[in-house]
Parts: sequence; structure tokens; C-alpha cells
Amino acid sequence: MILNRVPIKDTYAEAFDFLASRVIITADTLEWAMEAARAAVGFGASIIGCGAECGIEGEVKDTPDGRPGVSILVFARTPEDLDGQLQGRVGMCVLTCPTTAAFSGLASDKTVATGGFLRHFGDSYEYVEEKDGRRLWHVPMMDGEFIMEETFGYVSGIGGGNFIIMGRDRASALAAATAAAAEMRKVPGVILPFPGGVVRSGSRIGGANYDFLPAATNALFCPTLRPKVGDSLVPEGAMCVYEMIVDGLDMNSVREAMKVGLKAACRDGVVQITAGNYGDKLGKHHIGLYEVLK
Repeated sequence: MILNRVPIKDTYAEAFDFLASRVIITADTLEWAMEAARAAVGFGASIIGCGAECGIEGEVKDTPDGRPGVSILVFARTPEDLDGQLQGRVGMCVLTCPTTAAFSGLASDKTVATGGFLRHFGDSYEYVEEKDGRRLWHVPMMDGEFIMEETFGYVSGIGGGNFIIMGRDRASALAAATAAAAEMRKVPGVILPFPGGVVRSGSRIGGANYDFLPAATNALFCPTLRPKVGDSLVPEGAMCVYEMIVDGLDMNSVREAMKVGLKAACRDGVVQITAGNYGDKLGKHHIGLYEVLK
């Protein structure tokens, strides 16, 4: 397939199952809600080393307390891991931030009692309130009270939706990746967990030469290794490769983000677009690039 003069390979992205939670962070101003959100999703690029994959989903217009708000998404492997990540991120980065409150952004029968644990920071001075179907803990703070929901809902999400941009030079590849990221972020229910939404460190499962590594550089996609790797996947004329990775609350959201991202990435200077797959060692979901673009 050729889109805007850019060849797209007939291949698929290998995605995997995740658990996902949405936290709505409110504050007296949008700026303070965003400060807390940025801090809370920090060090959340890859499950390989960060414990969770996190990102800012966007501004929330209709919040539980009527104040300015921002939603973040947090992805982890197990309910225990998810609860631990929420405890750390909400407890260290939202509870500590001036004027904030934290609410569950997903209505689900599956929950983790993150707020039920963090409320102990109140040292027995905290109290609970039932309001609008939510169980809210009020924890005394130096600027008033931190209000947080007792439980946070979670759902089965999708991680690892991806496609790979190969450009004739770094400027062209990065411009395409930046344009793709901007469009992908507009899709509700998804995040791009890596810095700026763009990944330079394409990886393989395990090391080819260091057996202690959980992941290592994917030599097949490194332009500088093309002369050294016989089966390089970097085509002639491509000097820079970037990967776009997207996590979502459901498959449809991931597919839509990939679709708009692929269309935005097909621009001048892009030699080819492909996707990352690993022989089903990473996940069971195949997201075909051609199917996404139909």
C-alpha cells in the first residue's frame, strides 16, 4: 500500500493485554491540575523498567467537583501492580500538590482501594463522605483538605499498539513522528507513554549477546548497523527510524490512534512505514496496518 507516496508494509503490530485505570485530577486552576498530572505520569514510559506505562489523556471539562481537571491513564500487568503504582503516583505527586483532588475516572466493577490506603496519611484525622455515589476521603493538609476517592476502577486495556517510521534523515523522520503524535493524542482513551510520544530505542525481547537483559536494542532497525546485520529491516535511503507506541483502554481506541497517526506520518521524507512484531512472544493481538487504514 502507498499513502501520500509513502510505502506501507503489509504487516502488523503485536500488542498485548494490560490493566488500565483513569485518574481524574482536579485543582483550583488547570495549571495546578496539569502540574500534578505531569508529575504523576513521570517515569512511566515502559513496563520493562518503569513498573507502569502512564500518560496524560487530556483536559476534563466535566469533573466530579466542578473544578478544572486533567485525566491520566496508568497501565500495569496485575491489580496488585496497578494499586502499587497508583499509591505511589497519587500519593507522592497528587496528594502533595497544592489544591488538588483525585477521583476515579472509570466506572467498573473491578477496583483497587488506592484511596483507602492513602487516607492513612491523615493519621486518624481523616474522615469519609458519601457524595454522588462516590466514597470520598478528606485528608487534612496545610492548605485545607486533600479529597480522594476510596477506590479506583480499572478495565482490561491494550498495550503496544505501534508503527515504525523510516525517514531519509533525522529531521524528516522526527517531523513525521511529531505530526503523528499530535494526531494520536486527540483520540480519547489512549496515551503515548514515551517522551513526546516518540521512541528512538526500538527494542527486541532479550539480548542477542547479553543473556541477562530483558530487552536490548533492535539491531534490525538501527540504520548504523545495516552494513553489519545481514537481515537488516532498514531499507536503502532510510537514515533514521522512530517508533510510535500507543496504549489504550480498548482495542478500538488503539486502532483509531494508529489510523490517524499513520495518515499523519505519511509525508515528504518518509521512505517506508512498518510495524513491530515479535513472533507472539510479546502479546497475542495482531493489529494489521492495512486493516487499520481501511
